[in-house]
Amino acid sequence: MTPGSSPSATAGRRIVLGYSGGLETSIAIPWLADRQGAEIIAVTVDLGQGKDVLEEIRDRALATGALRAHVVDARDAFARDYIVRALKAGILGELSPVAASLAHPLIAQKMVEIANIEQATIAAHGDPAGTASPLDRTIRALDPTMTVLAPAAEWQMSQAEQLDYAHERHVTLPVAFSGLGDRASAPRGVAVRAAEAAAVDIAFDRGAPVGVNGVTMPLLDLIGSLGIIAGAHGLTSLAALHAAHDALARVAVTTPGAFSSPRIAAAYLRLLREGRWFTPERETLDRDADAVQQHVSGVVRLTLFEGACAVGDVHVTVRPTTIALAKAND
Repeated sequence: MTPGSSPSATAGRRIVLGYSGGLETSIAIPWLADRQGAEIIAVTVDLGQGKDVLEEIRDRALATGALRAHVVDARDAFARDYIVRALKAGILGELSPVAASLAHPLIAQKMVEIANIEQATIAAHGDPAGTASPLDRTIRALDPTMTVLAPAAEWQMSQAEQLDYAHERHVTLPVAFSGLGDRASAPRGVAVRAAEAAAVDIAFDRGAPVGVNGVTMPLLDLIGSLGIIAGAHGLTSLAALHAAHDALARVAVTTPGAFSSPRIAAAYLRLLREGRWFTPERETLDRDADAVQQHVSGVVRLTLFEGACAVGDVHVTVRPTTIALAKAND
């Protein structure tokens, strides 16, 4: 049922809301303001959604009633500390949607940081899973004193009722949205599929991607360039990276099963689900994965076409230290 209204917001009481720009977090702004008598501070984490998309999301938050709307640039941290870590652990192929799952710890961290800046003691998110949400659990783990609210787990509105509420409260909604998990609106336009297959060479150094088609580039540029090439064939940069890394690891790592240890992958996924990303246990997993990845250097050729990613030539780079040790043992 559509909730009623409570007294208007009281200045000074603030709630930091993890804001994606989708349906749930958009209607959460007036819902929380009414129910909690609070000012709403929207927080959106930039993971590479694009400048135009983020500006639209920020404007929507302010138009919907947020006192302030923070957009936090976390692209470098997300690529370096999450995507590469997941790639080395062999879990990119296990997560769906991978970006949302990997982003939960980083989003929680930025929400807590903004809450401290805003002197807010309450955080909120749009996941209908409520306290079972990995985002919810991570916020609580980072700051046990923080009160965490999950409006989508409380209001008991169907999607149709949520839309009615949005219209009643004059909430601006995205053109496209999901009623489950509150994903942000999709980028405008339809991608044009390439008519011919594309061959792309991806270079790795100790498990981390370092170049595309013979050009060494920073990680963010690499992911962006690969995304353009893969996107023309109905694929994502993460899917291409996973396919190439997996193929290289299978050839480069001589210990049977070590390249995709079920123990490491399963443990990473469990920590993500349980909100225990920022723990010594994850740091131990990082060291285990890095030890294996010392051997994963080389170049993999992929052929991309119509949503398919075929692995071609795999060239393993033997590191100089390995050669030196081999000569010393002769």
